Amino acid sequence: MAKTATQFACTDCGYAAGRWFGKCPSCGAFGTLVEEAGAGAAAAPRQALRLVEVEANEAKRIPTGVAELDRVLGGGLVPASLVLVGGEPGVGKSTLLLSALRSISATRTTLLITGEESAAQVKLRAERLGGAENVSILPETELEGVCATIEAVRPDVCVIDSVQTLYSAELGSAPGSVAQVREAASRLLRVAKEAGVAIFLVGHVTKDGAVAGPRVLEHLVDCVLQFEGDRYHEHRVLRATKNRFGSTNELAVFEMTGTGLVGVPEPSELFGRSVDGEVGAAVACAIEGSRPLLLEIQALVAPTDLAMPRRVATGVDPKRLAMIVAVLSRHAGVALGQADVFVNVAGGVRIDEPGADLAIALAVVSAAKGSPLKPKLAAFGEIGLTGRLRPAAQAERRLEECAKLGLVAAVAPTGTKARGKLRMLEAESLREAARAAIDAKPVERG
Repeated sequence: MAKTATQFACTDCGYAAGRWFGKCPSCGAFGTLVEEAGAGAAAAPRQALRLVEVEANEAKRIPTGVAELDRVLGGGLVPASLVLVGGEPGVGKSTLLLSALRSISATRTTLLITGEESAAQVKLRAERLGGAENVSILPETELEGVCATIEAVRPDVCVIDSVQTLYSAELGSAPGSVAQVREAASRLLRVAKEAGVAIFLVGHVTKDGAVAGPRVLEHLVDCVLQFEGDRYHEHRVLRATKNRFGSTNELAVFEMTGTGLVGVPEPSELFGRSVDGEVGAAVACAIEGSRPLLLEIQALVAPTDLAMPRRVATGVDPKRLAMIVAVLSRHAGVALGQADVFVNVAGGVRIDEPGADLAIALAVVSAAKGSPLKPKLAAFGEIGLTGRLRPAAQAERRLEECAKLGLVAAVAPTGTKARGKLRMLEAESLREAARAAIDAKPVERG
């Protein structure tokens, strides 16, 4: 008979080893390795299938009734999938998922398992959203009871709010610990696949904005959705950081109202608004998934008293900003060595696309020289370390979005084809782009 295998796992970080350590080699915590016994009996062989024999349910996606949520998911919710939704407290995770359940329950069975709120509290929120009579609710935190209920009811869609509140009596640790969260995710994944239930998991986040719990939690689920925004602002951004069934570049924008989250179908009109003649402002045309998006980039350049000038970025990668500032100083003749540079993307949106480099650089140049950009002007293009501009992908779609919102000109790398009546200002280098975009008349500072 095969010998039973025993391993020791850290209750804080999940590290596993074949022998016990007083100090975890991974996270450095003391006394956190506990014994876990594994079955040593040989498993019976399974029958393998050829890939052509597998029936795909890709075409049977479940529409959530929230168009912006469907966009980020890749066209709807895939049956038997496990979706993790993370975000700051109060950002709107529970509200969004309750709205989705309300729409789905009109044609399918739904179940809401709540561990943070009572059934009465959830009902008050549902009434504010317009009612959710067909949604079943279960206030429960015991993992075994939750899994048994899902297997017995077999709803089409289930929401668990939140995964950190679930606990298993078989484990000695407290709810929310690494071991409990890992066990809950593993069991729910197995239930979702075997029962054919699509499950939403609401997850807490750390102070850095990452999903709390072990890293294995994000590896187990099929899709990770991240809510971005501030509870004190009315707009929220939802994006996928992992999606096995669609793109991770899609972005959805919601507005928090008295009746819940409402999708914003034209975010360019919201984030791309700018005031003509304003110093330090530029309009970037970025591509987020399948959607072109206009964003206002704001920059401030001020003299510094520090030995090391500050490069502060909000909504932009700080390393990318430092590179752009260095290229401006070296290849565009803009002296920034004795100045603090601050860059912000209006509306609280975060942008990582290299195509926004040129707009960021032009906003900094405008702030440094005290001269605004030409009115109704957009910019896109990637900046190289040599100061040369590289073409941005999907230029036609960017230009169409610019023309649709009333812009009259665009600064882009040489070779970008004009679209419609939009006037093209082509530039080979960053220096040429700054010369073409900056208005000749400086603004007097009072």
